[in-house]
Amino acid sequence: MKKLATIFVAVVAIEHILFLALEMFFWTTPTGMKVFGLTPEFAEQSRALAANQGLYNGFLAAGLIWGLIRKEDAYSIKIFFLTCVLVAGVFGALTAKASILFVQGAPALLALLLVVFASRADDAS
Repeated sequence: MKKLATIFVAVVAIEHILFLALEMFFWTTPTGMKVFGLTPEFAEQSRALAANQGLYNGFLAAGLIWGLIRKEDAYSIKIFFLTCVLVAGVFGALTAKASILFVQGAPALLALLLVVFASRADDAS
């Protein structure tokens, strides 16, 4: 179960690296506008805000990667950053677009549960 938890934490980290790239570098491109359903005018007007949001997604990815490579406190680091991602997903679903809950929140919740269960399984053995 520990390997599965690690895989899901890595998937959430990679997902947030992709969010960083989309929001910081591809926001005004046809791909970015299609992914986020933007008009060219709105994409250009919101470019700086998107870049800021992308940077925050990068911090979430960095924290998750830190949790994956750190031996000490890895559990706490993963729990903290996965919880941050989950809260961001819920908030995004409530304030922006419901699909954010499934794209961002659901993978974080699944990874969070796997990390907790893997840790409990290790403690039991």
